[in-house]
Amino acid sequence: MSARNPVSLTNVHARPATTPAIGIRRALFAALVAGSAIGALGLLAYILMADGLGILDAVMMICFAATLPWTVIGFWNALIGLAVLMVSPDPVAAACPPWGRLDRRLPPRGRTAVLMAIHDEEPERVFAHMRALADELQTGPHAGLFDFAVLSDTRDAAIAAREATHFDRWKLQSPLPARLEYRRRLDNTDHKTGNLWEFLKRRGAEFDYFIVLDADSYMHGDLVLDQVRMMDADATLGIVQPLIVGLPSRSAFARVFQLGMRHGMRAYATGSAWWQGDAGPYWGHNGIIRTEAFMRHCRLPRLPGEPPLGGMVLSHDQLEAALMRGAGYAIRVLPVESGSYEENPPTLQDFIKRDLRWCQGNMQYLRLLGMKGLLPMGRLQLLLAILMYAAAPAWLGFMAAGVAQAVWLSLADEATRTAGYAPIHLGLGIGLFALMMAINFTPKVAGLIDVLSSPERRRAYGGTGAVLLSAFIETFFSLFLGPIMAVSQTVFLAGLAGGRTIRWEAQRRSVHELSWSEAARGLWPQTLTGLAMFTALWLSAPVVLPWASPVILALVLSIPFAWGTSRRSFGGFLARHRVCATPEELARQGLGLAKSPQPPHAGSLELQTGEKAA
Repeated sequence: MSARNPVSLTNVHARPATTPAIGIRRALFAALVAGSAIGALGLLAYILMADGLGILDAVMMICFAATLPWTVIGFWNALIGLAVLMVSPDPVAAACPPWGRLDRRLPPRGRTAVLMAIHDEEPERVFAHMRALADELQTGPHAGLFDFAVLSDTRDAAIAAREATHFDRWKLQSPLPARLEYRRRLDNTDHKTGNLWEFLKRRGAEFDYFIVLDADSYMHGDLVLDQVRMMDADATLGIVQPLIVGLPSRSAFARVFQLGMRHGMRAYATGSAWWQGDAGPYWGHNGIIRTEAFMRHCRLPRLPGEPPLGGMVLSHDQLEAALMRGAGYAIRVLPVESGSYEENPPTLQDFIKRDLRWCQGNMQYLRLLGMKGLLPMGRLQLLLAILMYAAAPAWLGFMAAGVAQAVWLSLADEATRTAGYAPIHLGLGIGLFALMMAINFTPKVAGLIDVLSSPERRRAYGGTGAVLLSAFIETFFSLFLGPIMAVSQTVFLAGLAGGRTIRWEAQRRSVHELSWSEAARGLWPQTLTGLAMFTALWLSAPVVLPWASPVILALVLSIPFAWGTSRRSFGGFLARHRVCATPEELARQGLGLAKSPQPPHAGSLELQTGEKAA
């Protein structure tokens, strides 16, 4: 095989047929989601119509209906995923059939480019992640199949100089220096997507596949080889996207957040892959992509008008997956937890900034739902990405209308209240509240059951006691994080309507502490919202306060919550006592898995110092 020409592994006429089984699964899932949503909405309508249906009642029903699709889909994803994990002899293959056909006795054949597009990142972190993967793949029997490229859009001259120094050092120490590339663009047109497309135009014809890494992501060589083998064996595969789990961290915020995400991820992703089948999502990094198909079909349009909703498509990944599927190639999610990692934001403020970038990009999909070339499942993926953020203002609107309703009832004449209203409202209202809380927490509970049901997984997380303690802490963390994020997203969406946009700037990835003033600058809307809700209910309907207290406390205490979860001392305490520890962290300490699946450089990045990246 030529070093400069890929083997012929792409069939541009591939058309994977949607099997009858997938059609039945999707119909069943749609029926479950629709039935559950209609039932919950009907219960709310019955409660609200006890004294007649007024304007505030109608607002509450509309807002509640808008929150239901995303919430109920998550509920059924988790339940179905847990069922598959419990009963299937090979749940990964049940969700991703190419995994079941994987034959590791066959050598990988396709040439693959591993790309990392960066912008003013910490060079130590970037090259540590990239070199760790290259060291695995370039020292094995398949070294000639892989090239590595760091594609820089860095504007800071000092950072760029450090990038060049790190690359030169890497090239001197590499066994295959000709397979390494570092390129810094002087014109960063179209940001990350523009950078990747410049590489593909120059060198895409050399490679059958490519993998994109973010500056904070890392992969194991074994998983990369498995992805290549899956693509080799099935010419109809366009993208294989593995799960992405958090690397160990000494940031209190990151370690609690990523443990909660980890517990819910396997069941949720298995369930969604079960019914989405060959029309899954792509999350922008750590997935393998068929190069020729991508270049032929996934060039993104430029939206008419100006930002925030016009111009360059920001959330390129989901649209690329929809275009790839529309061209006839399968998009598969591989629900395995090991081998694919990222570093989560170290503070609440950094998490919010990242989330709002995604929010703006997802809202652009409103202008792409009618785009030609998309299949119904592709349009559904874009719609789900929109609903993920549209649910926040709907939920906040429901809460605001509920508070207004309570205030109005307290001021109404006694004659306007029906005799049977109070007990019906109180009993069924509390029941609906409990039901929706259970639905929201089902993905976490399903993940917890998945861990506790397996002795091996329990040991990997430090034992039953450690799992339950960490889950308890993470539950309170989630109760705080949910309302805080809902206000942030709502305020930002309102800004989008007025033309506000997010600046493209580097993320802070190393552990650092927030000052009180920094936390207050970003979270004063949450604090004021919480105080307003408390004041209104205290003066007009104090009986409602116990039920609203989780939301009110989260909002009122958002500033100290952000400040406290950024403290190095708090993160260090959790790490020393192995609270909210992941299997990778415990394996490194010899307390969990026999072999640590985390990258060998993780200790120098976070685990040992917890202060800086190098």
